[in-house]
Amino acid sequence: MSERSITLFGFGFTARAIARRLSEDGWHVRATTRSTGQVEAIAALGYEPVIADPSNAADHPVLQDAARASDALVFCAPPGQDGDPFAPALSALDLSAQWLGYLSTTGVYGDRQGGWAFEYEATTPGQDRSIRRAEAEAHWLERGARLFRLAGIYGPGRSAFDRLEADKIVFDVPGHVFSRIHVDDIARAVSLAIARPEVSGAFNLSDDWPDTQPHVMTGAAQIAGLPGPRIEPFDPDKASPMQASFYAECRRVSNARAKAALGWRPNYPSWREGLQAIWDQR
Repeated sequence: MSERSITLFGFGFTARAIARRLSEDGWHVRATTRSTGQVEAIAALGYEPVIADPSNAADHPVLQDAARASDALVFCAPPGQDGDPFAPALSALDLSAQWLGYLSTTGVYGDRQGGWAFEYEATTPGQDRSIRRAEAEAHWLERGARLFRLAGIYGPGRSAFDRLEADKIVFDVPGHVFSRIHVDDIARAVSLAIARPEVSGAFNLSDDWPDTQPHVMTGAAQIAGLPGPRIEPFDPDKASPMQASFYAECRRVSNARAKAALGWRPNYPSWREGLQAIWDQR
């Protein structure tokens, strides 16, 4: 049996975790990058770098070759002002023989005023970047991709501990909660979905415990034995545009479909287990 291969279109934080998981499962991993500076880093991890800029039509054949050579494709890059970066490069390519996955965001549900978001509901994005995500979702869903709507992603090097060490202000917005997901739980869900090609559609990937940001940050400080975070009432004059948009929406995200359809369970069912594991690995 020949080695199975996967191409990750974009190689950011989550794609790295997926690459690690699939490599451990015996897959040959390709990862695209537009940066020549990242080529050595990808190769050093044992993956095959694919150097191509999707915004450059001259590089489209390189991306098409990588897609043709792969059993599975996962699109990991967010859309820009012009839409999904990889859609134009692969628009004329027949991808019916490949398994396709698209990494999206729970932002496509918009503001649920603290209510739960389910995959069977219509998406109601309210912010520009979420509207672009929903448009990219529609494109890849039409081409047969599974959609992975990701809650707030964290993991080693990108967690509450890093925010504590940076001494960033934590805003307290009464009643504001959101869902999170450890990056390794995302990778495992993608691996399970690939193993079940008959399962299609969208999957919310979140843990079982939506919570407030001050509660999580205070818990992280307790785990680390560090002073508590600087918690202040929300002040739009102190908030970055990203922070302001984050606090403008409030939702809880159901992961019931991923559990039922994929047999997936988060190894880190709440931020507490996830942060403890990150701290123990330091």
